[in-house]
Amino acid sequence: MDAGAAGAASATDDLPMTAAISRWKFAVSRQYQYLLDKATPHVLHRWIACLVVAFIYVIRVYIVQGFYIVSYGLGIYILNLLIGFLSPQVDPEIREISDGPSLPTRGSDEFRPFVRRLPEFKFWYSITKAFCIAFAMTFFSVFDVPVFWPILLFYWVVLFSLTMRRQISHMIKYRYVPFTFGKQRYDVKRATAESSTLLPRD
Repeated sequence: MDAGAAGAASATDDLPMTAAISRWKFAVSRQYQYLLDKATPHVLHRWIACLVVAFIYVIRVYIVQGFYIVSYGLGIYILNLLIGFLSPQVDPEIREISDGPSLPTRGSDEFRPFVRRLPEFKFWYSITKAFCIAFAMTFFSVFDVPVFWPILLFYWVVLFSLTMRRQISHMIKYRYVPFTFGKQRYDVKRATAESSTLLPRD
């Protein structure tokens, strides 16, 4: 009976501890999401912070003279993110087969902003997180696989060139630009002149 009572007491002691840990995890995740939401409109500052993190990683790899396979994997991952960032949310080739051409072909067509497959904030967040993870991996010798790094660099450059050439040819074929500079605005002087000519004269 005493052993059963002791087991029940330890189980009841574990419940408050588990609840406290779950409450702490929820508070940390909420605070983390709050900071991400506050950083969303600050595009320039976010990318400067990302460049600082990338620079710290490069300095770390240069100092230790290793972890080239980690850098290669990081480069492949960033290339994959870049393709998603430059690609439309719906592939024009698939849309053309199913619905016919839907992109504006004349100046009088309705303005449609470019919608990315990977939004800018997720692109930035994924790259920054990847650099942080790669930086943490440089402190574990198990990831320092000995390789001849010029071959990896050459292979990545070839892969990047081929991928970008295919992406640019896709952009030229379906006539889209992966950057939206806003809706076309009319000249104010021209609009007031046209409105004044439409007013009735006495």
